[in-house]
Amino acid sequence: MMKTRTYPLLLVLMGSMDCITTVIGIMFCSAVELNPILSGVVSTNLPAFVFLKLSTTVALCLIFFQAERILMRAENKTTRAFSYTRKLLKIAYVGVILFMTVVVANNIMVLLRAI
Repeated sequence: MMKTRTYPLLLVLMGSMDCITTVIGIMFCSAVELNPILSGVVSTNLPAFVFLKLSTTVALCLIFFQAERILMRAENKTTRAFSYTRKLLKIAYVGVILFMTVVVANNIMVLLRAI
């Protein structure tokens, strides 16, 4: 199994790929942002969109990092609660990474259809 420390790197990679593929699609392939919160920003201010996308990715990584840090401060790491919480944190990591992978794959398919 992957070490927990590699998950934030994967989150940054997938968030960056999402941002890059979205910007390429919007600028060169007439794609549209489907996120209703960000679609207005994309159409009016692309640099602000990039900033929001990347800052959200970094914030998510920091939240996961801090959650793991707090969890690892537990005095007794042999309890069921600690074990379940650690598993839940890993499941959340993997869930977000898989979601971002699907988003990036969708973006790439949109770009390939436009070519």
